Amino acid sequence: MIKKISIALVVLIVSTSCVSKKIYNDLEKKYADLKKENRNLSDGNEDLLKAKNQLELDSNAQKTELDKLKAERDKLLADYTASSKNLKTLQASYNALEKDSNEALTSNINKNRELLAQLEAKEKSMAAEQDRLNKLKAELDSSSKRLSELESYIAAKDASMKKLKETLSKSLKAFEGKGLTVEQRNGKVYVSMENKLLFGTGSWAVGAEGKTAVVAVGKVLSDNPDISVLIEGHTDDDKILGSIGGGIENNWDLSTKRATAIVTILSENKSVKKENLTAAGRGEFAPLMSNDTPEGKAKNRRIEIILTPKLDEISKMLNEL
Repeated sequence: MIKKISIALVVLIVSTSCVSKKIYNDLEKKYADLKKENRNLSDGNEDLLKAKNQLELDSNAQKTELDKLKAERDKLLADYTASSKNLKTLQASYNALEKDSNEALTSNINKNRELLAQLEAKEKSMAAEQDRLNKLKAELDSSSKRLSELESYIAAKDASMKKLKETLSKSLKAFEGKGLTVEQRNGKVYVSMENKLLFGTGSWAVGAEGKTAVVAVGKVLSDNPDISVLIEGHTDDDKILGSIGGGIENNWDLSTKRATAIVTILSENKSVKKENLTAAGRGEFAPLMSNDTPEGKAKNRRIEIILTPKLDEISKMLNEL
């Protein structure tokens, strides 16, 4: 069966203390912006959920059609059995008539002809129904085979993503406890690296230890050419003040530059397909924790490398059902 996919989204609201009206209004505007972003993320989640539900509806519709075809097949078999029995009865009657005298045969010749015509018509009807039943059975067999292939393909994808997660965890074991985690959820693998492992404050230059971790990820990706890779940069909600490291305009800019820096390191591995890589800056708008504490801010400053299996073959198989 088709496995379901679900997406979890966390949106936290930053509370404010008593301040001047101008600051309060600014905070209210920012809160409204965050709330709007929250709605957008919720809408996106609903779209994904609708797509998941549609796949489930399509699967249920296929099952319903299969049950309907089985019922039609059973009815046709019953009709065929009844027709065969009637044919035998008519044949027996015909044989009995043949045993009658020539006089009886002459008087009943018209009736026999009618019976024979009826038998011939019935046989043609049964042959047509049998052809239809054979076609339906062939379609059912083909559909069942495609469903089985789809289930096997999805199971294989899940198994490959589990193996990918285990390989990454093993390759990055040296970075445990240094702000790096590897998780598998929603059919994807997430490699999260806190900024303390990768960047200095306000910088998008990757440090030596962080580069070692990214290079290790690249080695695993080089052995998995059919994986789509999304690199997301995230920041806390501290505002960019002044000119930092060559002039960063805001957290969007900083998070994008950091994501691009990771893509650059991964691209240095010639075996990594560049067309599979995507860089995205999320700024401060997808926090893991509240930005009210230093610990929360540290968790929110991160790079997430999201590995997704390509689903083109699954979509093709679904369209063929």
